[in-house]
Amino acid sequence: MIREAFRSVWDEPRSPGAPAPLRRDWALVAVLVVTAILEGVLREEVPWRPLVLVHAVTMAVVVPWRRTHPLLVVVLGFGSGTLLGAANLAFDVDGSVGLNTSALVLLFPYALLRWGSGREVVIGLVVMLAAAVAGTAADYSGVGVAVAGGLILMFSAVLGLAVRWRAHARRRELAQLKLEERGQLARELHDTVAHHVSAIAVRAQAGRVLAPSDPGAAVEALVVIEDEASRALMEMRAMVGVLRAGRPADLIPHRGVVDIVGLGRVEPAPRIDVDVPADLGDLPPVTGSALFRIAQESVTNALRHARGATRVEVRLSNDTDRVRITVRDDGAPVPALRGTGYGLVGMHERAALLGGELEAGPHPSGGWVVDAVLPMGRALA
Repeated sequence: MIREAFRSVWDEPRSPGAPAPLRRDWALVAVLVVTAILEGVLREEVPWRPLVLVHAVTMAVVVPWRRTHPLLVVVLGFGSGTLLGAANLAFDVDGSVGLNTSALVLLFPYALLRWGSGREVVIGLVVMLAAAVAGTAADYSGVGVAVAGGLILMFSAVLGLAVRWRAHARRRELAQLKLEERGQLARELHDTVAHHVSAIAVRAQAGRVLAPSDPGAAVEALVVIEDEASRALMEMRAMVGVLRAGRPADLIPHRGVVDIVGLGRVEPAPRIDVDVPADLGDLPPVTGSALFRIAQESVTNALRHARGATRVEVRLSNDTDRVRITVRDDGAPVPALRGTGYGLVGMHERAALLGGELEAGPHPSGGWVVDAVLPMGRALA
């Protein structure tokens, strides 16, 4: 059992999305390098001053790569620290070897547990443990100091592990949300196709009954059957690649474009103005449902998060092959966090599944705007 647990940890892949060196990383490097140089030059009684100064500057320079190469920076940081501690013991140097600026290596355990793979974490922890033992032996200042140093090192590592777990949990929630959105879309497509097939069956039965006495009625029935079959095939193509969540289809009416008008209101504040063109009634049901979902979620977000908003505008427009929906409020500027909720993820997923696009963010003149464009004449897989 212990072997299986170790193998599971060892085979754990790296956490995805590790960012390359950022601009703020280089600003941090500049601050750390200047601090190390000042300490190395101005501090009195520094054993092996040139060596420890080079060590501190080197550790500062590798900081930007702590996310993409976590094991390498841990080995460089703690491995070199272990060598300094061993040299301190071997030559019986009076005082600790190293600068206070070298405490920046506490960034490395966090990065290792946050971004490293399982084998990198195991190897890195061994290196850190060896460095902690060597450092304590080289500069022992009592049990309390040794325990405090170990706790600080452990806190950095545990914090990185906690952030990694939280990010993993969020990815799982987003994946589940997307799966549920696909399942809902599949059920709506199921309802639409079932409607077309039912119409085909009724027309076929009527045509068979009328064919002996009225051949023209039979031809008319065939025309209707052809049209319904074409629409059914079009909707069936949209089902390709759409995952079902393993639940039976719920054959209930779904909201469409005409229901968006019902979102409008005058009281209480904020006022909700809705403008829906009259020529959008022939949209595919799945597209109409998606438009209603986007409008409803966007209005709900505006009512919940737009500080001081007095008005929410919902506007639909269309051309020959696309329909656009824009929802904007006039509230105070909002933080970027407003655009990371699960509702917005669901809207993005719905628009993408239908071959459309959706953008959301703060408007230059204030408030928040959601803008989506969907295919008008056909649903895409």
